[in-house]
Amino acid sequence: MRIGISIQSAYRVEDPRVGARFMVERAEAARQADLDSLFVGDHHVTDHAYYQNSPILGRMLAHWHDKPAGALYLLPLWHPVLLAEQVSTLAAIMPGRFIMQCGLGGLPHQSAGMGVDMRQRVAMFEDSLSIMRRLWAGETVSHDRFWSIEDARIGPLPAQDIDVWVGASVPAAINRAARLGEGWLGSPSLTPQQSKDQLNQYRQACAEHERQPRAVALRRDVYIGASAKAAADFKARAVAKGYRGFAEDALLCGDTHAVAEQFAEFAEAGFTDIIVRNMASDQSDALATIEALSDVRRQLNL
Repeated sequence: MRIGISIQSAYRVEDPRVGARFMVERAEAARQADLDSLFVGDHHVTDHAYYQNSPILGRMLAHWHDKPAGALYLLPLWHPVLLAEQVSTLAAIMPGRFIMQCGLGGLPHQSAGMGVDMRQRVAMFEDSLSIMRRLWAGETVSHDRFWSIEDARIGPLPAQDIDVWVGASVPAAINRAARLGEGWLGSPSLTPQQSKDQLNQYRQACAEHERQPRAVALRRDVYIGASAKAAADFKARAVAKGYRGFAEDALLCGDTHAVAEQFAEFAEAGFTDIIVRNMASDQSDALATIEALSDVRRQLNL
């Protein structure tokens, strides 16, 4: 199993430079903990600071090592030529492999703010991914269904193939992930049992499409406390506040031993990657959790 991190991109700060500094500090802590991958998310049309993925990832890569890194992109919200160029440029900056996580985007106000008809987002997703893969392969591309694209080419081309992980949580989307992606990205809102049930759905879909995935990843919101009691107290407060609308057993809070045990259970089920998101908004608590993941790795003999 590999343990990666998705650095939180949303911060409610008076000085926008503070949130950016927090993200860089977390990336540095993830490198020090020798984590296996580094990601950022994708969100638009917000009423608070949300640091956009391509530029902030470029900044954080200066503090990363040669292990894989990437970002989530909600494909219908992006022009595929622009996104293909940005991903290819990021792939040239980093020595390791670039992983593009991608999804549809399910917030109506976000799609409206970006001028996208949500009713078309599945078809836009598939066309966008096809266009980008052709551009990355060095082809000249024209398209007139959703974007007016005529004889587009890009450079630089990626030095190595871009891995695509598709986020999906309903049967049709899981089937699409098996058909189109090199990997599947499970939702952080899933309970452990739901995660295993959807993993089985994904495996079945891969078999139907005769695909062998490179990664089966699960996002987890995590808090590692100095003690089991400290972690339990933190979780109780988070649940009382209705943390992200998640079920209580979707949240992973514990000391390093408890977190390692849960990760081992996911590994046994067949997940190849756990992508951690910090539950704590306090910077010192977030850094402590990232640092503690190095001990989790040791307990798992990674």
